Amino acid sequence: MLDLLFSHVPTIIGIIIFINTVAAIVTVFHTPRNIASTWAWLLVLVMIPVIGFILFMFTGRGMSQDKLFHMHQADRIGLKEVIETQVAALPKYHHSSADDITKKRKQTVELFRKIDRAPLTRRNDVKIYTDGNDKFTAMLADIAQAKRSIHIEYYTFYADEIGTQVRDALVERANAGVEVRVLYDAFGSHGTNAKFFKPLTQAGGQAVAFVTSTNAVASFRLNYHDHRKIVVIDGKIGYTGGFNIGDQYLSRSKKFGYWRDTHLRIVGHGVELLQMRFMMDWNASVNDSEHLIYTPEYFPLPDQVVSGTTSLQVVTSGPDSNDEQIKTGYIKLINEAEHRVWLQSPYLVPDDSMITALHMAASAGVDVRIMIPCMPDHPFIYRATQYYAHMLHDFGVKIYVYQNGFLHAKTMLVDDDICSVGSANQDFRSYSLNFEVNTFMYDDAIVSQLADIYENDIEMSELLTDETIADWSHWLRFKQNFSRLLSPVL
Repeated sequence: MLDLLFSHVPTIIGIIIFINTVAAIVTVFHTPRNIASTWAWLLVLVMIPVIGFILFMFTGRGMSQDKLFHMHQADRIGLKEVIETQVAALPKYHHSSADDITKKRKQTVELFRKIDRAPLTRRNDVKIYTDGNDKFTAMLADIAQAKRSIHIEYYTFYADEIGTQVRDALVERANAGVEVRVLYDAFGSHGTNAKFFKPLTQAGGQAVAFVTSTNAVASFRLNYHDHRKIVVIDGKIGYTGGFNIGDQYLSRSKKFGYWRDTHLRIVGHGVELLQMRFMMDWNASVNDSEHLIYTPEYFPLPDQVVSGTTSLQVVTSGPDSNDEQIKTGYIKLINEAEHRVWLQSPYLVPDDSMITALHMAASAGVDVRIMIPCMPDHPFIYRATQYYAHMLHDFGVKIYVYQNGFLHAKTMLVDDDICSVGSANQDFRSYSLNFEVNTFMYDDAIVSQLADIYENDIEMSELLTDETIADWSHWLRFKQNFSRLLSPVL
């Protein structure tokens, strides 16, 4: 009997493999997705039967139509009024030659207007922060002066020392009658829960998990995260960039050491765009009775014309759109570059379109530089980062490996007149899976500041060379190649 049973084992295994393969093909091709992601998931489902399907259920499925519906509904609330306010204010901001946008950049402005309805705002005052202590000192000081409203949206809001300090500052303002709303991603803020925010809610404030965090396990949606970092105070002061709320972002982590990031403080009409984005995300995450709508107090006119020089657009992207707005902007700017493209990103896992753009720019003689960290915070992603760093090095791109702690900045400089600072990394996840926000700035002075910061970072970096790559072990190369295969789903 056993002999008969064992004689059928190869047949049974063959049938299981056939069924698993067919099921994998049907599952992956059921929903349209980019080809790299399709093949990566097919590999996972075929090579890891059963477990692969469990992973796919939780991380590979698209957003549910009801969530997409709510996000698109929220997108309509008040946007028309905000754009009208921007248009009405343009004459006040158009008299300075420092605000002139070249023909080439006007095409970029129009691109973002078309694919993200992002109006151009002029004469904003922008301050750059690269150290977490400086950023949080300034932000807490602004919070302490809030009179009407504080809106905060972060991927990570840890219940640690700085997290508690920020929460307590919000509690103090809520007790003073200020409207306080906090939106956080539950996955990115693991360990933070309703109990942590209870002092705030008792003071009349609100703290809500982002829409994709709600019943994420029950609805099999673990792959979509609110990666944005937005603070809007009284509708007049805005913060956005790469820093989250947590002690490690103030260089208090032994694992990471010094935390090198880039963040912006904005005063001017650009803050209205951050306010609008927060309102849309808030409305998508709460019940209809708690929705925010356009009112002048959320978008107050400045008491006087801001004396800044920066024209900017706030551009957002996420899985609620197929336009991949931020990545599309990156590629357009890389293709237009005449002499410089400098990038910083903690993760370098670009898709084929980005690789092609970078390769073409470097081959055309453009100075293409990419700076990455010297250590991982996610092992698989870091090995994939090393793989693509090697590839791009071979294409003529200069790869700098930052040595003074952990590099988390997400910046881009193109030529001398445009740059981007935001939350989006150079990887598949930021291109299409995460909800991101970047500020694209048209200002020679800001570009010059960021260039000086970049060159200072180079002094604390090592250039990737042929000799460095030759010293990589066979085991390290195997891990890089294996991680690269999974890069579209990391």
